[in-house]
Amino acid sequence: MRFFRLAPFLLLTASGAAQPVELPGKGLAQHPFLYCGEWQGRGTTEQTMYVVRDGKIAWSYSIPPSQELGDCTMLSNGNIVFSRRLGASEITPDKRIVWNYDAPADTEIHTAQPIDKDRVLIVQNGNPAKLLIINKTTGLTEKEMILQTGKHGIHGQFRHVRMTKDGTFLVPHMDLGKVVEYDRDGKEIWSVDAPSAWAAVRLKNGNTLISGNQHGYVREVNRKGEVVWEIAKDDFPGMPLLTVQEVDRLANGNTVICNWSGSLPLADGHRVVQVIEVTNAKKVVWALRYWDRLGPASAIQILDEPGIPEHRDLQR
Repeated sequence: MRFFRLAPFLLLTASGAAQPVELPGKGLAQHPFLYCGEWQGRGTTEQTMYVVRDGKIAWSYSIPPSQELGDCTMLSNGNIVFSRRLGASEITPDKRIVWNYDAPADTEIHTAQPIDKDRVLIVQNGNPAKLLIINKTTGLTEKEMILQTGKHGIHGQFRHVRMTKDGTFLVPHMDLGKVVEYDRDGKEIWSVDAPSAWAAVRLKNGNTLISGNQHGYVREVNRKGEVVWEIAKDDFPGMPLLTVQEVDRLANGNTVICNWSGSLPLADGHRVVQVIEVTNAKKVVWALRYWDRLGPASAIQILDEPGIPEHRDLQR
């Protein structure tokens, strides 16, 4: 199959001006991937997640506009576990819901991480906010841990909370501006300041990769809390980072960034690159701009990465 370079597009600079940029990579054909995003259509149309393979959309599933897709993971059997603001679900490739959890009144769910074949970690934003481990087979809640929150409403409390390979809990406190690691008993064992932290990922080298939401940063910090690698809002000319949501570290060392732009007017948002893949040397090797279908980028799972997702093998 031959791939052609994309024609230049007009993209936004940090100041709001437009400039032509030729996008690197192969567009939809760069990787097979699962994709979902918060606030598609500004809550007026269905919210849709997509599977892209061989450069085209191979599968999609929509939920009502009152909900919000923010976390999605394809399991090794092809099923997808996803959050939908008003709950979390698991869906088969033929679009049958085989597990469902509805959020109680006055709560929201934006984290749904499969932690093994039978169990899912969710975080229930609320007063109080709770980290829950639910057994999909029995329906039982096997763990419940109260999480500290700020005082500015439940929606901005948490997005992607993760159980690490060591069984600890890595919690980006978006409303408190820090990332905290808790042990199995809920005791704080590590923390670092991180303004509006949206996601935090424990890397295989022991460092932590953090995304900065509206601050537009990506940071890798070591156990001392020192920044050892960082991308700032304006590091990519013509492709500013606006609201950085999920960040993933690939097996080859590259970092994939979800550049959410739902806060912009639609006319401007559609000129923004949604996904950026960058090397350790900060060279952009893939920039995806596909507004015909995909919508704002909150989460992406690269489907040709090695490892079993429900074994927490992926760095996302």
